[in-house]
Amino acid sequence: MDEALIRSLTPGVLTALVRRGADFAAAEDAVQDALVEAVRGWPDDPPRDPKGWLVTVAWRRFLDAARADTARRRREDRVEEEPAPGPAPDVDDTLQLYFLCAHPSLTPSSAVALTLRAVGGLTTRQIARAYLVPEATMAQRISRAKRTVSGVRFDRPGDVATVLRVLYLVFNEGYSGDVDLAAEAIRLTRQLAASVDHPEVAGLLALMLLHHARRAARTAPDGTLVPLAEQDRGRWDTASIAEGVRILQAALARDRLGEFQAQAAVAALHADAPTAGETDWVQIVEWYDELARLTDSPVVRLNRAVAVGEADGPRAGLAALAALDDTLPRHTAVAAYLHERDGDLDTAARLYAEAAHKAPDLAERDHLTRQAARLNSRPR
Repeated sequence: MDEALIRSLTPGVLTALVRRGADFAAAEDAVQDALVEAVRGWPDDPPRDPKGWLVTVAWRRFLDAARADTARRRREDRVEEEPAPGPAPDVDDTLQLYFLCAHPSLTPSSAVALTLRAVGGLTTRQIARAYLVPEATMAQRISRAKRTVSGVRFDRPGDVATVLRVLYLVFNEGYSGDVDLAAEAIRLTRQLAASVDHPEVAGLLALMLLHHARRAARTAPDGTLVPLAEQDRGRWDTASIAEGVRILQAALARDRLGEFQAQAAVAALHADAPTAGETDWVQIVEWYDELARLTDSPVVRLNRAVAVGEADGPRAGLAALAALDDTLPRHTAVAAYLHERDGDLDTAARLYAEAAHKAPDLAERDHLTRQAARLNSRPR
């Protein structure tokens, strides 16, 4: 069995059933039944049109279930809609499935899980392992999400921005267990880019590629974090960087700037610098100004304060930081870094230790603790 082929066909088969009137949950069950039949029969007798075969078998499984349901009389008209044997129409309905899985009525966590299940083709067990939750918990989350969208019809345009937000959440989860969610997010965003001509889709794909290109250099062999300025740039994936820059340039040329394009521009400037000391921080500040205008995000303004500190000196960065809410995540860590740059090492050591207690994960906590220990152990 060609697993990649199966995963690429599944979204289109599922969408075909929903378009014909099947509710989402029943359609998904029918598609799974069809996939089981494919596993049994295809190795000995592969079909000439795999998608058409799956649509036909899945629709029949759905009809079998519908006839056994108490609402059989209301569904009898669907029996006449059974597609005739033959090639399936060469129409990619994946985009509609993205919109369904990123429906506004779903919570972000449910939208992510449903997208990975229905569009990504991952099993419930794989998704549960990636999110480090019990399989039963993830199964309940996905079931609730399917029930929520079961009555949604494909009769109005979907929101690309919501889909992008879900894919961005998937990417930011990174990876754990046997599922690399960052790579999966890139794969799904490529798929989305092939389905819709939108500069922000291209911007998100470029952003993912540029960030993912630095992945190998982000951690030391012992698993500790390596800050961007200290990373071995020879370990960066130059092919992914080149592709990301190319995609970003094409998107920016359309003059429809969005937040993902602006974020990708910042990432591209980091990737373009041969060394940390050659980073064009002035341009990065300008891009953060654009991002702040687009999003009015306090996190963007926090990152801008770091860039200002690099471009105009640490005291300018501290002045920018002073205008922000000090309860922002990583505010204390940024303050520690800028104070160290300004030569106030005692304050920096205290703030690094304080930031370590607030860190969201163990790797970041260890990094900040080491920074505090480094300053505290210096000769007095």
